[in-house]
Formats: sequence, C-alpha cells, structure tokens
Amino acid sequence: MTRAANMPAPIEEEWPSICLVRPQMGENIGAVARAMLNFGLTGLRLVAPRDSWPNPKAQNVAVGADRVLDTARVEWRLEDALADATLVVAATARPRGMEKPVWGPREAAEKLRAAITAGERPVLLFGPEAAGLESDEVARAEAILTLPVNPAFASLNLANAVAVFAFAYAEARQGCSAPAWFLDTTSPPATHEELEHLFAHLEAELERGRFFHPDDKAPLMKRNLRAPLLRARLTVQEVQTLRGVIKALTIGRGGRKKGE
Repeated sequence: MTRAANMPAPIEEEWPSICLVRPQMGENIGAVARAMLNFGLTGLRLVAPRDSWPNPKAQNVAVGADRVLDTARVEWRLEDALADATLVVAATARPRGMEKPVWGPREAAEKLRAAITAGERPVLLFGPEAAGLESDEVARAEAILTLPVNPAFASLNLANAVAVFAFAYAEARQGCSAPAWFLDTTSPPATHEELEHLFAHLEAELERGRFFHPDDKAPLMKRNLRAPLLRARLTVQEVQTLRGVIKALTIGRGGRKKGE
C-alpha cells in the first residue's frame, strides 16, 4: 500500500470564516491563509484591504495555501462581508464596556463548532494590524474573542492571533457537546443582513421620535440598543415580528399612515 493511500483525508471547512477588516500588509494576509489551512479552515474574507488585490506578497507567504487566497471574498463594506453570517465574534483585547459574552479561544471554538453543527454560519472578525477593530465594528458582533496574552506585552501579530484560534478550533473538531447558548428552534437564525435591516428600521423611527439626544451620544446609544438584540440570537421569525411591532407602534402614534 502506498503512502498516499495511508494519508488521512484533508480537512477543509468553510465555516467558521475568518474576516480580516482593513488588513494592511499582504504578507500578513498570506500568513493568515497559511495558518488557516494548517488547521483545516478555508473561508477567508477581506474588507477594504489597504493594498491592491490579488496581492503577490500574500501569495509568496501563503506557501501552498493559495486556494484559500484564490477563493477569498473581498468586500469594501463590513456589512456586505457579514450579510450571510448568522453569528459574528469580534477578536479584541478590550471588551469596550459592551455587554457581550467574552470567550477565550477554547470556549469560542467549542461554541462555534456547536453552532456550525446546528446549521449556523459564524464569522470571526480580526481588525487591522495597527489599531484593531473600531468600537462600531465590535458592536456588530454577538460575542468577543479575547486571547490570554501577557498583559505586559499584549500586541499579537495578526497571523499569530488567527493561528491561536484556529488551533483551538482544530482541538474542538475532535468532539464537543453543544452548549445551551445555541437554541434549537423551528425558525432559522437571522442573518446579519436581516439584523441590519431591523436595526436600520428601529433607528430610523427613533430618529423621527428624537430619541437620540444629545446628538453626540447617538453612536453610543445605537450600540447600546444593538447589544441586547444581538445577545438574544434572534430568529428570522422574531426579526419579522419585531419589525411588525415597530411599524404598528409608528402607525399607532399617528406619525405615519398605514400603508406607508
């Protein structure tokens, strides 16, 4: 029997997808692709990469992980990159004062593995090398991933950060039980595109009612409104119901006519 016949089948999983937001260096993107494929992950998304794409420097560093780069999804807006996701986790060293679950790499890996088994499409966000994710970007996530780094030297290379999670996910692939946080419902989980439509609908009506006052507090108030709705893990049916509630309340207060 040949050596090839004895080799185990390759592992290539699209989910969870890794999303790099405004990555600055092609070399780091290539190193991320290599780390992903090392641990059997192939779903890569890039949001507004600084340099042109495709990037030859990324190809040079990927060293055999070209198919991860070749199939990478490139978007220029974060909301487009997350449109089909049903669960988003943001990698950040700081919780930012947001009321979100905070997971280490092993807990995140186990929960995401269970989510995928239940049919979800999770995406992990990693910010640019210089400054990481912005607060509004973290606010789009249902949970936060924090790595247990040395607080005296917490700066971690982008590819290394992805590799730490990917390794933990490879361990979780060997078997875990589904945590109760993921509910078995008859209606599928809402995608982030559907959630964004709900948030836009709610925020537009609150703007009409002059809820966001003073103006300089509006961004924080919007993030605080999104947080409990994201934690609720809404289904498609629940999103539709909430949008109906918003519409009914708007008509009820006489601000808009039925049918508008």
